[in-house]
Amino acid sequence: MTTKNESWGSRIGLILAMAGNAVGLGNFLRFPVQAVQNGGGAFIIPYLICFLLMGIPLLFTEWSIGRFGGKLGNHSTPYILDSMSKKPIWKYIGVFGIFTNIAVVAYYTYIESWTFIYVLHSVFGTFTGMGKEEVSLFFDHYVNLTGSDLGIPFLPILVYILILGVNVYILSTGLGGIEKVAKIGMPLLVVFGIILAYQGWTMGSDFASAEFPNANAWDGINFLWTPQYDSLADPKVWLAAAGQIFFTLSVGMGSIQCYASYVRENEDIALNSLSAGFTNEFVEVLLGSAIVIPIAAGFLGLDWVMENAGFGMAFQTMPYLFQQWGAVFGAIAGISWFGLLFFAGITSSLAMGTPWMGFMKDEFGWNKVKGAISFGLIALAMGLPTVLFYQYGYFDEYDYWAGTVSLVVFALLEIILFGWVFGIDRGWAELNRGADIRIPSIYKFIIKYVTPVLLILVFIGALVTPQGNDWSGALATLLEGNGFTFDSSSLISKITQEDVKEQLLLNPDKADFFEKKMLFTNLARTQLLLLFLGITVLVWYSTLNRKRKTL
Repeated sequence: MTTKNESWGSRIGLILAMAGNAVGLGNFLRFPVQAVQNGGGAFIIPYLICFLLMGIPLLFTEWSIGRFGGKLGNHSTPYILDSMSKKPIWKYIGVFGIFTNIAVVAYYTYIESWTFIYVLHSVFGTFTGMGKEEVSLFFDHYVNLTGSDLGIPFLPILVYILILGVNVYILSTGLGGIEKVAKIGMPLLVVFGIILAYQGWTMGSDFASAEFPNANAWDGINFLWTPQYDSLADPKVWLAAAGQIFFTLSVGMGSIQCYASYVRENEDIALNSLSAGFTNEFVEVLLGSAIVIPIAAGFLGLDWVMENAGFGMAFQTMPYLFQQWGAVFGAIAGISWFGLLFFAGITSSLAMGTPWMGFMKDEFGWNKVKGAISFGLIALAMGLPTVLFYQYGYFDEYDYWAGTVSLVVFALLEIILFGWVFGIDRGWAELNRGADIRIPSIYKFIIKYVTPVLLILVFIGALVTPQGNDWSGALATLLEGNGFTFDSSSLISKITQEDVKEQLLLNPDKADFFEKKMLFTNLARTQLLLLFLGITVLVWYSTLNRKRKTL
């Protein structure tokens, strides 16, 4: 076991790096879509409650776990968790903290490559004169590899490798390089966000077209910020809000623990964790909600937004809308929007490399360059299929299992470890040691009881989601003895591939496509399983190495 020989250069650098880890593509792409799909203002109250009862407790927990393990010379979740219990099972549960980061970065950097190439297209004026359908098809051709722009064959693959290479290079410079990127990227991200948010908030109905004469940006803003208290009784909205908290704060991944393991033993983590968390919320709630939805509503109307809200809006709709402001400001808006997404992405993906590098350095003595290159090669092997077989759901499988299910499972297990195995009294003392603020004592109760219960409910809700997310109807049907029908989005349906089989039945003329999709779905799951097992074997082998060194 090595001693800690690297730490953060400054407090502001640490906070910005942690905030950069949390502030990602989900703040600008997923949050507004989730809000629209779950009733706008109906989503906000459950979301904020989940932030207070799940987000903050998990931030406290992960910062505390990370610093505790770091002072013992551990910088990756297998041995950080192992240091908190005498039971060897916890080091293998810690495998999630390396596995999730590698699996997510494999496809996450692909999205980063989209944002990078779209910045270039905004500079070149590629979208000038294109209609709505042309811009949408441009994205489809890009991700399906059915057409290459700039005259370069297989450009998406080359750009993906380039962006992954940029991540590897910065990681090879250590915490100092990550800190520099955070200090540059986070302020630029906020500046770009403010430019676009200001434009979204001041559009009004000035840009309504003949096709959408009633379009008004303020309809989108009012829809998002008018509370609807009846949503408090809707399990579907609560599940969506809880899920967004995981995406937005990057909890349950293992990267926060790794970053925190480089914090000095008596350095504050209470205020630092809150600062990083609230910085993320500022970006997400104030900026994230003020760009896509208001701008789209200002040009196309709220009804169009509610009908078409989805992840693809960022790439398939926004470039077209920006051109409505004219060639010059359209280019500025495009550079700001995709530049914002690029910096949001790269500050998050850099955090995903540190758990693997910390593990390989601690257990096998690998230096930063060797650790970064090995991380890049594994990510490339995992990620290339998401580029080549995007249309067959390879990307979606990674996102679901590694970017969703794995987060909830790991977060639940680690908070049980912190509150019940390590002990809430010891955990509370660790959290408050060196703290610059006094944490309300109610959070001691919340961390031990409330957050674990909420996480269990989230997991059960995802496991057995009823058809159409109609919980009241499904329970009534069950009590009547007529069974319980699972939604295609439920974990059970995903495991059995009922979602794909259902699509096959509805579209028999596309049987060949859906059969290929089932094949590639199984291949993606196999690849993820092999990655998890491979890391588990490395942890087992490193345990033998540790035992040999103590003999």
